[in-house]
Amino acid sequence: MPIARAAKRAVVRLGAVTLAGALLAACGGSTDDSSSDSAGGKVTITVDLFGSFGYKEAGLYAEYEKLHPGVTVKQTDTEDEADYWKSLQTRLAGGAGLADVQGIEVGRIASVTQQQADRFEDLKKYGAESLKEQFAPAKWAAATGKGGEVLGLGTDVGPEAMCYRADLFKQAGLPTDREELAKKWATWDGYLDLGKQYKAKAPAKSAWLDSVGSLYSIMIGQEKERYYDASGKLIWEQNPALRSAWDHAVRAANDGLSAKLDQWSPQWNQAFSAGSFATMPCPAWMLGYIKGQTGEAGKGKWDVAKLPGGAGNWGGSYLAVPKAAKHKKEAYELIAWLTAPEQQTRLFQKQGNFPSATGAIDKVADAKDPFFSNAPIGKIFGDAAKEAPVQVLGVHDQNIAQQITNALSEVERKGTAPEKAWSNAKKGVENTIG
Repeated sequence: MPIARAAKRAVVRLGAVTLAGALLAACGGSTDDSSSDSAGGKVTITVDLFGSFGYKEAGLYAEYEKLHPGVTVKQTDTEDEADYWKSLQTRLAGGAGLADVQGIEVGRIASVTQQQADRFEDLKKYGAESLKEQFAPAKWAAATGKGGEVLGLGTDVGPEAMCYRADLFKQAGLPTDREELAKKWATWDGYLDLGKQYKAKAPAKSAWLDSVGSLYSIMIGQEKERYYDASGKLIWEQNPALRSAWDHAVRAANDGLSAKLDQWSPQWNQAFSAGSFATMPCPAWMLGYIKGQTGEAGKGKWDVAKLPGGAGNWGGSYLAVPKAAKHKKEAYELIAWLTAPEQQTRLFQKQGNFPSATGAIDKVADAKDPFFSNAPIGKIFGDAAKEAPVQVLGVHDQNIAQQITNALSEVERKGTAPEKAWSNAKKGVENTIG
């Protein structure tokens, strides 16, 4: 999942956020028994994902099985999305070993629609066209092929905010009020300036942010055009917005504001509880990850504020059905149910994954999270989702992003000169995509 591995998803181990005044329905979509080509009318629907989408944790598979007697859902997942994608490509090429449902990260969806449409089912043949109005237009359009095929149903989106340790801010003499902070870091320059103030009085062994890669990823998520323009032309080298994100990340590294942690590493996971960093640019799905890493001991220490520099999006995924799937109809019925507004609302409750279904977005508008100091996460992330640009998605978005964040890691951890690291990123992109 990024885009400095953004595709790795939050694993939720704690309680839900509270949705003010909302009694959430327990089901949605079709509740008819699934037909099957298996003996005895029983069918096992296989689901292959990366990271954790939260379906099992939220009890959605168990509920679906109750609603559909004879149906069993079996999930496998790979922690690292890059490993998952590589394996999926091998299986697609061979036409074997595929699950009935395959997860597709948003940074890969253009590859599916532009290069692999013949390897996935057009979900319109199962009635998906009737679901179009349930989804945000950009989310639906991104999974639509050149010939109008519907190649996946959207799960979440990744509206962005800033997660921060209010207790560490207080120790460093900084304000802790989320509204005041949003004004102080209205720009990314303001955010880095505040970081220098934090560094001057920070608690021992505590940095301003976790890694410069996360800073780059969140900043580039605020842009409509990143690696490609709307015509499909590669523009990343000439894109001033991308270079600005790079320059700010380099500045953070040079000013010593980063904890120099490799995101998703064991050391990074341990750092949440240790207080090794005070801020982390976070898409909505990161909330559940923070909870999972800190446990009850982190409750009330964290807060959420509006992101510097405006709204953006980092992450989000799709569920697709390969043409080589054994149970195509049953797979479609499952993903239509999982991505229905009611289920997306419940996932936000459990994990913080922000819905792509418009009906669910309305339902979570008043959500507050006690773990994050009762922050109004429904409003903060909801406003960000409404204001975020509709991003141009390219075939190799994920590959390019990985090379850039790898290069930034060289600056941050090895002291590589920025222009040398930029040159290394360019070579890496050329070697990866040709």
